[in-house]
Amino acid sequence: MEKELIVLVDDNPSNLRAGKNVLMEHYLVVTVPSAAKMFSLLTVNTPALILLDVDMPEMDGYAALRILKEKPETCDIPVIFLTGKTDVENELVGFDLGAVDYIVKPFIPSLLLKRIEVHLLIAAQKKTLEMQKKTLEIQQKELKHFNDNLQRMVDEKTRTVVELQDAILKTVADLVESRDDITGGHIERTQRGVSVLMGALRDHPVFGEVVSTWDFKLMLQSSQLHDVGKIAISDRILLKPGKLDNDEFEEMKKHAAIGVQIIERIESLTTACDFLDHAKIFAGTHHEKWDGSGYPNGLSKESIPLQGRIMALADVYDALVSERPYKKAFSHAEAIKIIQNSKETQFDPILTDVFVNVMGT
Repeated sequence: MEKELIVLVDDNPSNLRAGKNVLMEHYLVVTVPSAAKMFSLLTVNTPALILLDVDMPEMDGYAALRILKEKPETCDIPVIFLTGKTDVENELVGFDLGAVDYIVKPFIPSLLLKRIEVHLLIAAQKKTLEMQKKTLEIQQKELKHFNDNLQRMVDEKTRTVVELQDAILKTVADLVESRDDITGGHIERTQRGVSVLMGALRDHPVFGEVVSTWDFKLMLQSSQLHDVGKIAISDRILLKPGKLDNDEFEEMKKHAAIGVQIIERIESLTTACDFLDHAKIFAGTHHEKWDGSGYPNGLSKESIPLQGRIMALADVYDALVSERPYKKAFSHAEAIKIIQNSKETQFDPILTDVFVNVMGT
């Protein structure tokens, strides 16, 4: 095993010889007679430890230690003072300057060796801890970089999935509307209505707590499927230019239940998804009425999910302001008045007030 280098600094030649004789069996020892010589040596060698005499001419040990601690290349070298002084005050000065130990001359060889051994061990442990710290910092930076890259990959993948999901939904919605050309743009318009109403409910004292837990983008996407059941209604009924008779209307009403069945079929082919839960509620409950006279299940009041009550308002408003072969388009003011008159019968009364307020009269 390679011996560690120790520098012994003392202006007394006999002390240098005595110190070297004690240490040379265990360490590689270099002796120098002054602080100036020590600094010259340190330009080409970095010792494991310095034994530094305090009382020296030209520059004493205290002044030399101050310089050692100021230089980055020497500040971490352990320094043990060797001195004939025994007063506590001088010892404290040495420790305050950064010495690791203070040994009084004449020293006891075995004690000197033991103290050097202890301080070299401490220095080695300190270096190991610093290396471990640096290694940990590097690993943490690498882990952060990996996590950041992973998060970017996840975000990009999520965006891709959301964009694909939105494209599929838009395609399905357009497919439904293409079979019902008298209501072109209905899905997009009801989506806007749902968005406006949900935005107004965020801070509402009755509905705010529930609505604030919803993912608005996901909700608006899922609302596009509210009429998906119409895809199963025959063209004879869907494209009829006039008003539907009773039998035809009963057939048309089935689109709500069929919509639920279509979404449940999708659910059976994938894992649980909040998006599909909301879509199913929109599809199955947007024709339910506050007084229980709606379809497909005759739900009433709060038993109608909030999503269905919201969609009912957006859906009916768009139907009122849109032209049909069997009716003219009502004006905005006329549609709002009709909706107000249906409060507590067809629509949730509190939601109706919010809708009228946000849409304006």
